[in-house]
Amino acid sequence: MKSADRYIRWFSGIKLSDIAQVGGKTASLGELYNELGSEGVRVPNGFALTADAYRAMLDANGLRERVRAILKGVTGEDVTAVASAGAELRDLVVAAPLPPGLEAEVIAAYRELGREYSPEPAVAVRSSATAEDLPQASFAGQHESYLGVRGESALLVACRNCFASIFTDRAIVYRIQNGFDHLSVLLSVAVQKMVVSERASSGVIFTLDPDSGFRDVVLINAAFGLGEAVVQGQLDPDEFWIFKPTLRTGHQSLLKRKIARKTWKLVSASGGGPERVELPVEVQLTASLSDEEALTLGRFAVAIEEHYSLKAGRPVPMDVEWAKDADDGRLYILQARPETVHRAEQRAAMEVFSLTPGIARERLAAGAAIGQRIGVGPTRLLRDPHDLEAFQAGEVLVASMTDPDWEPIMKRAAAIVTDRGGRTCHAAIVSRELGVPCVVGTGNGTEALATGQIVTVSCAEGETGSVYRGAVPFERRQVNLATLPKTMTKVMLNVGNPGEAFRLAALPNDGVGLARIEFIIASFVRIHPLALLHPERVRDMKVRAEIEALTQGYADRGEYFVDRLAEGVGIIAAAFYPKDVIVRLSDFKSNEYAGLLGGRDFEPVEGNPMLGFRGAFRYAHPRYRDAFSLECRALRRVRERMGLTNVKLMVPFCRTPREGERVLDLLAAYGLRRGANGLEVYVMAEIPANAILADAFAALFDGFSIGSNDLTQLVLGVDRDSELVAPEFDELNPAVLSAIAAIIEGARRAGRKVGICGQAPSDYPEMVRFLVEKGISSISLNPDAVVRGREAVAAAETHLGHTAMVKAPLG
Repeated sequence: MKSADRYIRWFSGIKLSDIAQVGGKTASLGELYNELGSEGVRVPNGFALTADAYRAMLDANGLRERVRAILKGVTGEDVTAVASAGAELRDLVVAAPLPPGLEAEVIAAYRELGREYSPEPAVAVRSSATAEDLPQASFAGQHESYLGVRGESALLVACRNCFASIFTDRAIVYRIQNGFDHLSVLLSVAVQKMVVSERASSGVIFTLDPDSGFRDVVLINAAFGLGEAVVQGQLDPDEFWIFKPTLRTGHQSLLKRKIARKTWKLVSASGGGPERVELPVEVQLTASLSDEEALTLGRFAVAIEEHYSLKAGRPVPMDVEWAKDADDGRLYILQARPETVHRAEQRAAMEVFSLTPGIARERLAAGAAIGQRIGVGPTRLLRDPHDLEAFQAGEVLVASMTDPDWEPIMKRAAAIVTDRGGRTCHAAIVSRELGVPCVVGTGNGTEALATGQIVTVSCAEGETGSVYRGAVPFERRQVNLATLPKTMTKVMLNVGNPGEAFRLAALPNDGVGLARIEFIIASFVRIHPLALLHPERVRDMKVRAEIEALTQGYADRGEYFVDRLAEGVGIIAAAFYPKDVIVRLSDFKSNEYAGLLGGRDFEPVEGNPMLGFRGAFRYAHPRYRDAFSLECRALRRVRERMGLTNVKLMVPFCRTPREGERVLDLLAAYGLRRGANGLEVYVMAEIPANAILADAFAALFDGFSIGSNDLTQLVLGVDRDSELVAPEFDELNPAVLSAIAAIIEGARRAGRKVGICGQAPSDYPEMVRFLVEKGISSISLNPDAVVRGREAVAAAETHLGHTAMVKAPLG
């Protein structure tokens, strides 16, 4: 490649340190092209028109004073003034002649690129600002890019338009808001061989969870065709979540895949711009990436993040664009920039939002939750850019999708709701940066909501965001992580919803003392496992049809159960890795199992399900054994394929040591042998027999987890759901405390771990003191109680002093 050009630099001669000459985007491309090829990361070749070319264009045409005069007095708040100034400036730049020699250099470089690939290759022409893709300011989406540009004349037009795009309305506002002088930010243009993704797929990667900031995952968004549809939030993309620590150790660490219905794709039109092409029905639910391709992109993303972090001397999460080439079948990286919403520094405090419990609420719309905040305000539907002036501060912006030109009003919104888009679309990225709660991909937000109605937009309930009618009460509190005390007794969390796991992992914790899989089965599987294995026994034709719809694409319907359960457990285990995550085997009662799709055809009708066909007895019973095998397949996949060996198992409602032996034998038969690959199996101590025969149970299991709710019911003979006798339900009753003490003492005699995961420690500080005094190993609390619970444990340990040291917790 020629190096004597005045205005052209090839990727092979560009490094990250060249931002002043080629802008952040192109400097990053050069860095990737030159430094990461040895890691297998592929970047299409190309060249840059340097910032000197833009500077020369301004100077040769005397545009500097015109720019200053036109933008004098323009603020980011006056949408009309910004639009008028931007249009005038763009017209000036497009009409200005290029500086002498630039046109010839561009054409010569384009022909050189054609000799490497093919004559007159299709190229992507992208703007690259000298203040772009910096850790403190991204400028992402502020300037224009042109895809599928072919031919010398078309390339020169695209380059002119890129120069002009430094004066888009959104770029002008962004510079004002971030304190950049309009003339100090220069523009370079990157010209890169176009990846033929129109007949393949493309999308975006984040090397962290963009909502919680959880650092150990890679999120890949993918769709068929050009990636602009994903970036701009025009459709709901496929999602792939990959766990970095076990990806590095060679495991198939794909935690979760979500395949969206994709009714159309973007392709390059003959005129140069993108156009939509409808997809056949049989293709719409096809994954746009294979699992192996997703893992390959995950490895690319990890290599990129590690390289940039090494250069910066600190962790640098990355935002990456990628595409698959239909001609050679390979995956390519098109852009990489530092992610700017989450900082790498450890937060000293965290802000926690939560809806006030016990308040009835009506959900009007739901989609993907962006961020973890809650916002309340009157709605404002925006169907046309001309409506922007009507938007008032504190309103909830409702639109089909957002556009970069809308950013001046987005910062004033109480919340944002869109019909379309995924977690990496424009609305999602901007709302995170602004700290505005946002629900994307509702599908019907603009139909379900009318301008002027008061709504509550909640992104604080997991991965699903909800729009509720009216002003729903909520709480907002600051948690100072730096001042929380250290404790000898482990303080763990009770977790059931995988959608909350990454957020909850930021709370101070020693792992998960109770991972409930009932929520995963009820919410994500929804189907009774025996209805999947024996669909012919489901009598209700409507239920059969619903099961068929949910399991579409699965030849083996049992695999549907395994996939969904493994994904849910895997997400929770990854969030807290390498800390212990104790997964309780399913503990539905027969009436609860009957509530699953198809369940009524397989479950007995019992007078007292609480004491009936549940727990350890159910697993080994011929009536349910095959269904239990699906559960074991899922848990084995999490430990072996995903590499999440921090998963431990817990057997609930185990009435006798003989039942315990049968379950352990069954687990071993299904590939989950206690002791193999570090597998520990605990028993849930929630029956008086567990306390009376503590020594016998300790001989079988690695530890105990006390379920204080059921234990209290059975010790006192009280049904806590009965209004008549519920007042007698008391976890602090001496009989209950005696049973708990017997379990702890039995565990300690055998050198076993013992924890508690019931409600009592979350509610009663005196229970915490009692448990610490007895030498319990761990206390597992509900997330909303973990801060005050840790303080209560520390206070109990301090108060007990010498006693706590004598009975130091095991494990």
